[in-house]
Amino acid sequence: MRTLIVAALTLTAGMAAAETQTLKADIWVDNWFTMYANGTLVIEDSVPITTERSFNSETTTFPADRPTTIAFEVKDFKENDTGLEYIGTNRQQMGDGGMIAQFLDAATGKTVAVTDAAVRCLVIQRAPIDRACAKESNPVAGEGACGFVVTDTPANWTAPDFDDSSWPAAVEHSASEVGPKGGYDTITWDPSAKLIWSEDLVQDNTLLCRMTIGE
Repeated sequence: MRTLIVAALTLTAGMAAAETQTLKADIWVDNWFTMYANGTLVIEDSVPITTERSFNSETTTFPADRPTTIAFEVKDFKENDTGLEYIGTNRQQMGDGGMIAQFLDAATGKTVAVTDAAVRCLVIQRAPIDRACAKESNPVAGEGACGFVVTDTPANWTAPDFDDSSWPAAVEHSASEVGPKGGYDTITWDPSAKLIWSEDLVQDNTLLCRMTIGE
């Protein structure tokens, strides 16, 4: 009996060790992101969102105990809560967002997960509420067409046991819709990896997104 117990413990330890692997993540976001794995911060975009046209891709590796919950905060650039950029210039406009990510086994290069419609995304900042805001000569956040909607960030939203079942599914967008640039073409994307966002690339400016990399 003692021999059987020792054998069982050894097998269990071996199985636990086998579930841990090093993953390589390739990420492109218009314009900025942070990424967490099982509630722990893995990477923050190296280019500040305050940088004009802050387009870039990021690649990182990290140890993961699968299943792994991946959580992203993603932001499109906006000067303030009007949701506009280049305010007061002849380029005043609403920006547009978009993101894509893939996760590979760092040892084999095999793709283990990608962004697609299975990701769940909650919009926590939407602006302007009326696209006419972009034509305002003096746009003021919260006034008229330049109103905005902010949703509180849920507590512990990066944790594996957080219930995101009520969050909407991400929407897949084509490259022609998103217009990815500045680092997107430096990555060889798996064909199954999709550009995603909410339904509205323009008015939805800040999203929280979650996905699971299975066993």
